Amino acid sequence: MSGTLWLTACATIPPSNITNSCAIFYDKGDWYGDAKSSYKKWGIPIHVQLAIIHQESRFRYNAKAPKDHLLGFIPWGRQSSAYGYAQVMKGTWNWYKRKTGNWRAHRDDFTDVVDFIGWYGNMSYNTLGISKWDARNQYLAYHEGHGGYQRQTYKRKRWLMAVAKKVERNAARYRAQLARCEKHLNSRGWFSRF
Repeated sequence: MSGTLWLTACATIPPSNITNSCAIFYDKGDWYGDAKSSYKKWGIPIHVQLAIIHQESRFRYNAKAPKDHLLGFIPWGRQSSAYGYAQVMKGTWNWYKRKTGNWRAHRDDFTDVVDFIGWYGNMSYNTLGISKWDARNQYLAYHEGHGGYQRQTYKRKRWLMAVAKKVERNAARYRAQLARCEKHLNSRGWFSRF
């Protein structure tokens, strides 16, 4: 029993270096395969997936939306139902499960989350014409929703524009790092999961 708890705990601890894509994948052996599978399925590059997760949760599986406060100081529920690695709202997650048939998907499961990001990014490409490699605009559509992106609601949010630029910079850094280690990651095989 204690071995099972230890394995569960290890599976949920964020990577030790969340700013380096190579370190993330060396630390979390099966994550590279998950992100690569999502890329092959949906076309959203691995570095874009990582940049979105970094921004949304800093790779914390159980990240939650901030708490609301009544009268400015009394904790009063959460600001939204956003949860997990990608801070996906409950309704959006249910929509994803319905559309993909992935009924067993969980917002705190990395495999499911990178598949979700790929699915959503692919929809942003098909619906809005946003390049799958454009981390900045993919993030804006991710944050605002497709309707909000079409209405350009992000233009009234200077803070969000700054965050999207940060996502773009992080994606570029992750991409450059992956270029140095991806060959090795691809050659690791099944034993990298242990």
